[in-house]
Amino acid sequence: MMNLLIDQMYQFYQENPMLVVSTIVLMITYIYYTLYVVGRPTLHCRKNTALHSLVDSLPITHQEYRPTFWCWEPRLQSMVACFIRQTVPDIRYRREVFSFSDGGQVGLDWMRKEDTGAEQPIVLILPGITGSSQSEYVKILVNVACDEAKARCVVFNFRGQGGLELKSPRTFCAANSDDLSEILDHLKVTYPEAPVVAVGVSLGGIMLGNYLTDQGEAARSKLLAAMLISVCFDTFEGTKSMETPGLNLLLNRHLATNLVESIKEVKEQFQANKTWDLEHVFSSKTVREFDNRLTAKMFGYKSVTEYYGAARLHSKVEGIKVATLAVNAEDDPFQPGDSIPREGADRSSHLAILTTKYGGHVGFMDGWLPNGYFYSDRVFSQYIQAVFSNKDMVKQFVGGRL
Repeated sequence: MMNLLIDQMYQFYQENPMLVVSTIVLMITYIYYTLYVVGRPTLHCRKNTALHSLVDSLPITHQEYRPTFWCWEPRLQSMVACFIRQTVPDIRYRREVFSFSDGGQVGLDWMRKEDTGAEQPIVLILPGITGSSQSEYVKILVNVACDEAKARCVVFNFRGQGGLELKSPRTFCAANSDDLSEILDHLKVTYPEAPVVAVGVSLGGIMLGNYLTDQGEAARSKLLAAMLISVCFDTFEGTKSMETPGLNLLLNRHLATNLVESIKEVKEQFQANKTWDLEHVFSSKTVREFDNRLTAKMFGYKSVTEYYGAARLHSKVEGIKVATLAVNAEDDPFQPGDSIPREGADRSSHLAILTTKYGGHVGFMDGWLPNGYFYSDRVFSQYIQAVFSNKDMVKQFVGGRL
């Protein structure tokens, strides 16, 4: 009987060798995926604090993150997630043109699906390095905040982004939060009764993080809470990772090309200033080269090293005094897992870092057939709803023990 079964299996293999090999490979891969890829996130925050209790109460922090089975490699996570999210229709915002004290201007793009009065919460979103209000990940956040948290959203399009003309030879940088500070002052004056949560993605998260560390306790008068998604806490380690030959370097060059093109479109604003050599700027092949040749000089830094040192959040996280949740994947090429400031978060009563083993950079795809509403979006939804539902507790107790 056994010999007959073995003979039949061997015959089936001879007739369908590719099917048999593919099935075996798939089974081995799935076993590996189940044992080593799927896992619960890790929460880093000082225990017995209000923030720890708040974040720990979110159901998603106790559930397994199951990256998309056929796409858990970090670069693929980011690229495929971007492609899938592009199916989200563009949003028809109400644009407010905001002028800064130096004469510059940006577009603040507003969206709300229902009006619940003067106390309706506001979610302020800061996009990534080349992002805008129509970036795919931003549109998801806007829809989630409006539909699930019943908030009104405003997207801060950085200078030169979002289709608004640049008024002066100044764009933006991760270490400078002056523009963000003016916008938060504007929101406080215009909507004094509305609680505000700021959400920064990638570079927008570095800018928001530096605002929080620079302002300290003073930021609590403008913000109820904050969230950082795929933020690079260590700019030096992130840059080193992104200059690794292979896919990381290709992605780096793609971003550098986008940055160069954004300056070429408004080069008339920069031609008269001899602080930089535009042709040298236009030949930049990496983000570091672009920052060294333009961004650092634009904001008064002696070198790109000094600029990245000023932008680096890793050693400053204990200066955050607003309830803040950061979500990071340990395989993020922009923020290597071994340089996430876990110890700083473990000592902090105001910063919680939720890490997943996989997820890439602004990826976090999950499910066999991803639909654009991913793990990080659900964390965002649950967190802002918890904050707005417990705003009095957040105001009173975050920073101390319950």
